[in-house]
Formats: sequence, C-alpha cells, structure tokens
Amino acid sequence: MIAAVDTYLAVRRLGGFALSNTEYLLRSFAAYAGAYGEAVIQTATVITWASLGPSLAQRHRRYETVRQWAEQLHLDDPRHEVPPARYFGYRKTRRPPRLYTETEIDQLLAVSAALRPVNALTPHTYVALLSLLAATGLRISEALALKTTDLTGDGLVIRKTKFHKTRLVPLHETARRGLEQYLGHPARPSSREPWVFVSDAGHPLRYWDVHAVFRRLVADAGLPMSGGRAPTLHGLRHTFAVRALMATPTDHAQVGQAMRALATYLGHVSIASTYWYLEATPDLLADIAAVSEGLVTGAPV
Repeated sequence: MIAAVDTYLAVRRLGGFALSNTEYLLRSFAAYAGAYGEAVIQTATVITWASLGPSLAQRHRRYETVRQWAEQLHLDDPRHEVPPARYFGYRKTRRPPRLYTETEIDQLLAVSAALRPVNALTPHTYVALLSLLAATGLRISEALALKTTDLTGDGLVIRKTKFHKTRLVPLHETARRGLEQYLGHPARPSSREPWVFVSDAGHPLRYWDVHAVFRRLVADAGLPMSGGRAPTLHGLRHTFAVRALMATPTDHAQVGQAMRALATYLGHVSIASTYWYLEATPDLLADIAAVSEGLVTGAPV
C-alpha cells in the first residue's frame, strides 16, 4: 500500500497541500495493514487501527484520514472498501479562547525586554515578535515566515499562510515603526538571511524554540490560567480578533460586514471560524440574541 500512499500524496500536493500529518497517518496505517498481509483497505482493519488513538478526537482523525484515501482508491479498484463516515461519532467542539488583558500583554513585553543577555538581539526580537502578534493577529507561523521584503508601503504581505493563500495585512504606523526599529537594531547581525525574526546568530527563529521561550516568559510574568486554559501564543491572535469585534458598531447590520472584513483580514477560509469569536464577545452576543428574538416575535429590530 505504500506505493498507493505515495501516489495519493503526490497528486494532492499538486494542489498546494502540505499533508505532513496525513502522510504520517497513512504510512502508519499502510504498515499496520501490511503486517497482516492486506493489500487492499478493509473497513474492519481501519476501525481497529484507528481505535489505537488515545483520544476520541485522534481516533476520529485517524479514521477519517484513511476513509478519504479509501474513497479515492475505490474509484480505481473497487476491492478497496470505503468505511462509513463518522464511525466514532466525534463532534468537534471549541472552548472559548483564553484572552489577554492589556496589562498582561504589557507584562509579557516587559519580561521579554529583560531576557538575557540584555545587550544581545534576543530581548528586542521577542518584544518585536509579541508586539506584532498582538497588534495584527497574525498566526505565529506567518510571523516567523516573514521576510524583510514582505514589509511594504501598504503593509505586510503574508505569503506562507495556513491555507496557502497570500493576503495583505495593513499595519498601524506604530507597528511599522517598531518593526523598522527592530530591523535596524545595531545588535542585529549582518547576514544575507531574508527573515525578519532572527536569532542572535542571524538564523531564522524556529517555532519550538519560540514556544519554549514563550512558556518561560509566561512564568516570569506570572500570568494565570483562565477558564482552565493556559496563556498561549495563539491567544494573542484570539485577543486581537475579539477586540476587533468589540470595536464593531452596535448596529447589527454592520456586524455582518465587520465579520466578513475580519475573516478576510485573519485569512480564514470559512467565516464560521470567525463567528466562533462571538462566544467571547458578550455585548455582540446579546445584540444578536435581541435581534433573533425580534425576528421570532415580530417586534421591530
């Protein structure tokens, strides 16, 4: 089955998909089925292999990944069984995001500025990185992929997005000035590397290194858990989105326009991802509830 995995991945990657986790799962299943001498997909084997996942969400992901592959294989070879959809009955739920207060963001920036060695680039790198995330709502992967040529007169050109689409993110003048100061900092090493955020040695920052530093910053700042959730890098994006919605005019006709604009700005493929932020915006939820009640009762809205 490994050859079939390679072919499937090659075709889908022509469409720009990375599929790193999909590749891992399909190769794992192919090896599992191969150990039992199976050359075609069998539903019972898919269920048994998927059941090895430690959580319901992971079992669902394993199962659906192979099921989608089986659908393609079945078109060319009907011997491949196509397992029924949603076998594990999993339904994705998202907890409300852990948001930051303005004071907490200030605390993160303060401990970032105190990173050692103080005369190196590192403190300035993390102040600039966290400030940009808070001011623009970028994904951390998008920020780390930024090149110096992506800073234009119209804003930041985001090329390496989650869904492989390019978009332009306008920058407030203070954000632009902060980035320019960071790029021109005397501690920044002379390098031909094109990346915006670099280490003291001039190499691009790696996500896992940034994540480790961020956890230390959270501890140094003494930021607590909220709603059972610890502070995360992605929480800065959530906070930006919720604040943007809170700044929306209360006229319900304008809320929909603001949602579409925010979805485009954040790079969401589905506006459903943007509507999720309403859960953390009580004022807008109350307005929506009032409008909905008016539609049901016939009262003016």
